[in-house]
Amino acid sequence: MNVSAPFIARPVATSLLGIAVLLAGLLGYSRLPVSPLPQVDFPTIQVTTQLPGANPDIVAELVTASLERQFGQIPALQTMSSQSSFGLSQITLQFDLDRDIDAAAQDVQSAINASAATLPRNLPYPPVYSKVNPADAPVMILALTSKSVSLRAMSDVADTLIGPRLSEISGVGHVSIEGGIKPAIRIQADLGRLGANQLGLEDLRLAIVGANVAGSKGSLDGARQSYTIDANDQILSADAYSKIVVAYRNSAPIMLGDVARVVDGLENSRTGGWYQGEPAVVIDVQRQPGANIIATVDLLKKELPRLARALPAGVELKAVHDRTDAIRASIADVQFTLALATALVVLVVLLFLRTLRATLIAAVALPLSIVATFGVMYLAGFSLDNLSLMALTIGTGFIVDDAIVMIENIVRNMESGMKPLRAAFAGAREIGFTVISLTVSLVAVFIPLLFMTGLVGRMFREFALTLTIAVVVSAVVSLTLTPMMCGRLLRPKTGDSEAGREAEEAAGWMLSFYERTLRWAVDREFLMLLVTAGTLALTIWLYVIAPKGFLPLQDNSLLDVVVEAAPDASFAQMTHIQEKTSDVFRHDPDVRGVVSVLGVGALNATPNVGRLAVTLTPRDERKASAAEIAERLRAKANEIGANLYVKPVQDIQIGTRSSRSQYQYTLTGADADEVAQWAGKIAGALRDSPILRNLAEETQEGGLRTMIHIDRHAAGRLGVTAQNIDDALNNAFGQRQVSTIYAQSNQYRVILEADPVYQQDPSALQKLYVSGTAGGVQTPLSTVARFEQTEAPLAVAHQDQFPAATLSFDIAPGASLGDAVEAVKKAEADLGMPGSITGSFSGDAAEFSKSLASEPWLLLAAVVTIYLVLGMLYESYAHPFTILTTLPSAGVGALLALRIMGIDLSVVALIGIVLLMGIVKKNAIMMIDFALEAERHEGLSPRDAILRACHLRFRPIMMTTLAALFGAVPLAFASGVGSELRIPLGVTIIGGLLLSQLLTLYTTPVVYLAVERLRLRLGGRTRDEQEEFERELREGEA
Repeated sequence: MNVSAPFIARPVATSLLGIAVLLAGLLGYSRLPVSPLPQVDFPTIQVTTQLPGANPDIVAELVTASLERQFGQIPALQTMSSQSSFGLSQITLQFDLDRDIDAAAQDVQSAINASAATLPRNLPYPPVYSKVNPADAPVMILALTSKSVSLRAMSDVADTLIGPRLSEISGVGHVSIEGGIKPAIRIQADLGRLGANQLGLEDLRLAIVGANVAGSKGSLDGARQSYTIDANDQILSADAYSKIVVAYRNSAPIMLGDVARVVDGLENSRTGGWYQGEPAVVIDVQRQPGANIIATVDLLKKELPRLARALPAGVELKAVHDRTDAIRASIADVQFTLALATALVVLVVLLFLRTLRATLIAAVALPLSIVATFGVMYLAGFSLDNLSLMALTIGTGFIVDDAIVMIENIVRNMESGMKPLRAAFAGAREIGFTVISLTVSLVAVFIPLLFMTGLVGRMFREFALTLTIAVVVSAVVSLTLTPMMCGRLLRPKTGDSEAGREAEEAAGWMLSFYERTLRWAVDREFLMLLVTAGTLALTIWLYVIAPKGFLPLQDNSLLDVVVEAAPDASFAQMTHIQEKTSDVFRHDPDVRGVVSVLGVGALNATPNVGRLAVTLTPRDERKASAAEIAERLRAKANEIGANLYVKPVQDIQIGTRSSRSQYQYTLTGADADEVAQWAGKIAGALRDSPILRNLAEETQEGGLRTMIHIDRHAAGRLGVTAQNIDDALNNAFGQRQVSTIYAQSNQYRVILEADPVYQQDPSALQKLYVSGTAGGVQTPLSTVARFEQTEAPLAVAHQDQFPAATLSFDIAPGASLGDAVEAVKKAEADLGMPGSITGSFSGDAAEFSKSLASEPWLLLAAVVTIYLVLGMLYESYAHPFTILTTLPSAGVGALLALRIMGIDLSVVALIGIVLLMGIVKKNAIMMIDFALEAERHEGLSPRDAILRACHLRFRPIMMTTLAALFGAVPLAFASGVGSELRIPLGVTIIGGLLLSQLLTLYTTPVVYLAVERLRLRLGGRTRDEQEEFERELREGEA
């Protein structure tokens, strides 16, 4: 049966069909969404709750625990982690990959509503959820700066205008305003004057609450007219608050301004933001999990000019960093790589066939197959990203293989004297089954990739499906358009040019050399079988000792920097350290911009850390990589005494916990003290490890705390309760929000606190007075309590409701993630960690552990799938085994190439090895196909048949191998943005092809003969018996 015959016979219909496919593909390409990687994210929601003034333990007990108990009942919740720090609770919920994030958000809101009864009644704001991964870098960082407008006014603009507008944009998960928070009126009480006037802070609070109110007042409705009623019950300015009467002493009023300063300020005075060293309001825009980053940023950019026009005069809105700049550059680089690979592959055809007409046919078939693939990708809902384009780049060698095999066979028939049209019919009939078997067996290689589990499996599924689509499309083109064009365009050779003759002589010499050496190899069968077995053993050994990694670190021109000070560092000290660090960074030639944020909030879990976003110059404008610049900046910071953790921001963000270093290891247990103790022990054991570096304890211990021990008997005698003491302390030192000013578009808080001079050290507690429940005499706090200085954690962490402590670490140069995982496990075992403490990796390290366990099974599944498919195609148990013996040589070449280049065996390299299986077995398929044909139809012996097959298929084998090799060359030598992902794939394929090509041309014929002998010995059919069987089969069908 000749599948191609109808298409060769109808050239007009076939060519029009090709044009239709081309147009459909171009239409699909124009509509494909662009993204850095396939849109695969864990549905993640973060719940944030503020309780100003509360220490981490209080926040964990009153807020976090209540919410966690309700969240734990939500279905399909994969992990729940929380961090309770000073005045802030943050809970991150990660759901199963298949969970709809909007449905999950509804469940989260229902859980928040259910927990309302157990939450503190003095929460200034209810818990708020955002559909965002807190560990994901912002898609855009904006800075609001001005030389004439105050930070307070800019904060108001950011909170009232910019934040709500940007939050409405499709794809935006959360808009975080850092460095200014919200405007507020701050009332700073003088404790000395209050004591002198026998007043307490509670008296001030009650006076403010009574003076500033807003509520309904009713209406008047007469016989003819109606009126609404209003009053100046709200106090809107700081001056007006100063005139509130607090009390009367000696028949004279004591105004609020007499005992306190009233100033325009911010809700939280211990936060700050800077851009290029100048105070600024920093706005971080994070995308919703699953949203297309390019589309989201494009919508943001459209909105920015409108927002800029609405800003007050003198205020400037700057886009500090745009993550899509690196993504667009990366996509453009891969597109160029794809075009280059296509040109190189077409050059291979010209090199071997030495005819422009044959080259033109390949040059049409290859781009048409790629463009048609874009159309199918659009229908399948894929995106134009680094992985799908990488699949097409590496696939150029696969895609053109079918066309090469078809063209070469038709050209060979023409060289033996056939007319072009007849050669097309004959060549297509001879090679049709081979093309189908090549395609089906190649698709079989990708099937195990489709079953990879976890986030990485979902991500590489698009890679495998894109390649599968491209290979199937190329097979269709090769069986339809290619033979038709060969029959119409090819012409018999009339005479070669001088260069053509030289190339012919070179090819002839190569073929004769191969034939001589092949006969030598076939005569030494035992040696060649030993080599084949040796490659299998060597592959296994190299796999075992190979340093194993997860995903290569990318350079996206953005560094995430955490500045850490001592646990007892004050806000003023942190500001000083941040200024010095930022100044050092700004003077680095490869740094384009520095944004820094201080204060407990979405970015900083504890008060002793600050976070900097360092934007680097574009990759093509600098020589150093992001990792090298990170080391350089860390060294500079060490010179000024700052402790720094620097990591390049990655496109692939698997974890949900923001950390100082790249990889995370979490300890959990029932006893918080025991967990903290063992976290310290393991950190101490790992700190000197040569494999790990930048080890950090995320849950900071050693913060200073003033413990107030209440003498309940003394307090009871004086009519003072614990509630009175708590209220007095909160009023003085908790930035307590005592009243609200309601405006048309926002609400502003009135903050009560002690004057800043009283908030600097514990001695201020001696000056604090407490009044009893019934009012009356003010009692010094020191008469009913004693003070003790202790240490306490700066944050309380939970993992799935249990106390947790996280260690984060980077990997030393020359070490792999596999080495680091082993080092951590060894430290656990050496220290004898008890069973009550559980250690687990999270984020990238957790996915690595999963992928490491599944790698051997993935390779085994690929081998088994290939065997099953080939067995069905050849109706044989033996011949698929011959084809499989080609695979170990590819593994040896790939693993050696990775070793020589110093590249880890990462997930990307592993996929390269799986793809190699598809390429390498093609050589054996082409040989065995022709050998079987020669045995059946020409009556040749197995030895003569395989030698003839090797002779006839040498040229197409060399062509397909070189095509695949040239398709991988641009990947292996990539240097642009995103090249870190492409290089391991290219190196793997080039290394595997070079060695396997050298070996399989000799080992495959030998194995074929050995397997054929074994088959006959085990009772397989002889050639005569096979012919008799086929004759009976045909008669039965008739």
